[in-house]
Amino acid sequence: MNKFFKNKLAIAIFSLPALILFTVMVFIPIAQTVFRSFFRWDGLSEAKFIALKNYFDIFKDPLFYTSSNNGIIFAIVLVVTQISIGTVLAIAASDVTIKGRKLLRISYFIPVVLSITVACQLWLSMYNADNGLINKVFQLVGMEYQQDWLSGKNAIIAIAFVNAWQYMGYQFALLFTGIKSIPEHYYEAARIDGCSKFQAHIKITIPLLAETYKFCLVLAVTGGLNAFANMFIMTSGGPGTTSYTLTYMTYRSAFRLGEFGYACTSATLLIIQCLIATILINKFIAKEKVVY
Repeated sequence: MNKFFKNKLAIAIFSLPALILFTVMVFIPIAQTVFRSFFRWDGLSEAKFIALKNYFDIFKDPLFYTSSNNGIIFAIVLVVTQISIGTVLAIAASDVTIKGRKLLRISYFIPVVLSITVACQLWLSMYNADNGLINKVFQLVGMEYQQDWLSGKNAIIAIAFVNAWQYMGYQFALLFTGIKSIPEHYYEAARIDGCSKFQAHIKITIPLLAETYKFCLVLAVTGGLNAFANMFIMTSGGPGTTSYTLTYMTYRSAFRLGEFGYACTSATLLIIQCLIATILINKFIAKEKVVY
């Protein structure tokens, strides 16, 4: 193995296909997006170079701040619900004393394989103000809490919860794999010392999942900032523009208003936001790698 890693030519040959694919599929499109953000362009006619005007305009645009705030809210909902509930489900599924663990593992992942359109239509019926399941449950238990979940300023939270529910299976799978990789003798030592299961998970499982949590955080935060499909299907960005994200703003600028240069500007700022979030997570979470 050491001989192979000393062979620079072999490393280059095996790395080249992945590097070429990454360059063609990721780096070049990003570079083109950043380049086009300095132009006024409708996608068809000749582009006109306007330097930083698109950036000056977007920082004066209230929709940019609404979209950015919604992206942050979306990301927070994903982090709180997916990681917290995913941790509980992963711990439960890894407990050998719980019967039907295989069935639980399968059922937790079922929403992931659903089409996002199917998931959104399912929740649209549940959120329905008149006959939706959620309002009916409140009615059955005698609570006067009838809501039109997708028509107010909190619509972005309702939409984010749909995404969190559907893709929680990914986080569960990552956390479950992380738990199964923790050596069993750690838990045996904890039991000998008189720790309960809850204490063992607090003192052993969660600290040793730091690297897994870091990756889960990156997925949840960037997924929230990049959210698009759920609001496109469920509210079309409404009511008004209250459920816009930067991705939806980019779509609107490019394909509804024909302002491709401005759309590239919002897309560039979205890339910067995701990079900053990823750098901060990698800097402050799990700075010391855990070795079992």
